[in-house]
Amino acid sequence: MRCKRRGTVSPSCSQEPRPAGLPVGPGLASRLLSLRRFAGLKRTLRAMRYRNYRLYFGGQGISLTGSWMQQVAMGWLVYRLTGSAFYLGLVAFFAQVPVIFMSPFSGVLADRWDRMRIMLAAQGLAMVQALLLAFLMFSGAIAPWHLLPLAFLLGTANALDAPARHSFIVQVVERKEDLGNAIALNSAMFNGARLVGPPIAGLLVALTGEGICFLINGISYLAVIFALLAMRFESKKAVAVKLNFWSQLREGFVYTFGLQPIRLIMALIAWISLVGMSYLTLMPVFVGKALNGGPHSLGFLMGAAGCGALLGALVLASRPDTRGLEKIMVGGSVTFSLGLVALSLARVFWQAMPLLFLGGMGMMVQMASANTYLQHLVSDDKRARVMSIYTMAFIGATPIGSFLFGTLASGIGVRSALACGGVLSLAGTMVFAHRFLPLRGYN
Repeated sequence: MRCKRRGTVSPSCSQEPRPAGLPVGPGLASRLLSLRRFAGLKRTLRAMRYRNYRLYFGGQGISLTGSWMQQVAMGWLVYRLTGSAFYLGLVAFFAQVPVIFMSPFSGVLADRWDRMRIMLAAQGLAMVQALLLAFLMFSGAIAPWHLLPLAFLLGTANALDAPARHSFIVQVVERKEDLGNAIALNSAMFNGARLVGPPIAGLLVALTGEGICFLINGISYLAVIFALLAMRFESKKAVAVKLNFWSQLREGFVYTFGLQPIRLIMALIAWISLVGMSYLTLMPVFVGKALNGGPHSLGFLMGAAGCGALLGALVLASRPDTRGLEKIMVGGSVTFSLGLVALSLARVFWQAMPLLFLGGMGMMVQMASANTYLQHLVSDDKRARVMSIYTMAFIGATPIGSFLFGTLASGIGVRSALACGGVLSLAGTMVFAHRFLPLRGYN
């Protein structure tokens, strides 16, 4: 019997016969899609299977949100008290210059001592710095000169913490094949905090002033301290250290700069940090003078850069392995450089937001790819020393760049200074690509 008539379907035979054994139902495709999405999400979050990593992730996420709030509040406080791009660069220099001198020594300590205890000491020191800032703000005694020694104190804490933290990630992830995923998720957490912290800070500064941001940051350090204390590790037999402190320090430098791939990656990181990352220091001046914005505008623009960086980190976390990281590293650096040049041309707030999103994504893709690449290259017994030099290249070059580009912005204007940073970053990336990619078999 024919069921179909011209323009109608007979109700009694609206169901066509189906071959036996095939599943029936309109939700099959959606269920398969959900399974694929679940599998993709599980692969992206695979480092979360480890209890210690979950504790680390949660504690760091809370603490870093407070740190980003303090960075925005500090930048606006310096600009409000002095109105000087030069002083912004000077405060950033004091905050980051300890990394240049202390990181290599901290790396040796992290290869000799318990990395968790080093991190606990550093977090406690940073908490004291934030609470001192809050006290000075609420008492009304804050003065521009206070900010220099307090910035130096925070830089000292960071110099002590960074090598131990970068090498500690191996201890909280039990399987080395998940290390790249853990590093990418760590970058995602860093930038998730960057997405949340600056907009909140911008609103709080506009409503109540900078002091509340410093207080919240000081309290947030308790989260990472409690997380570290809650971790549990299998007891391992202590390994006797054969070399003395200075021999280990020298060994770390010889190992790092004796391998050409590591040497080139370190050079790229240092160059981008020197000429490109100074844009963070110049943002309060750029927002205030070039865009005629206030602290809320600064917070949302920093949040846009964090959102782009978060997306870049999540894309890296979803990758099943480390193949192709060389090209991704170069592509991220090019994207960041071009975004910085375009940002210098922005005239209004809504033009700057997508450009900072693009620049933040490129910067994080480049830095996280470099970190992952290095972690897979180095041997475990020298990991903290190599990562201390990575920290010195990443953070240590930034204060010099902040000082130089703060001075440059005072002379030629903030737009021209940003454009110079972007062009120089792009030039350095092209040199790196020409030297590095052929080493990995690319032409």
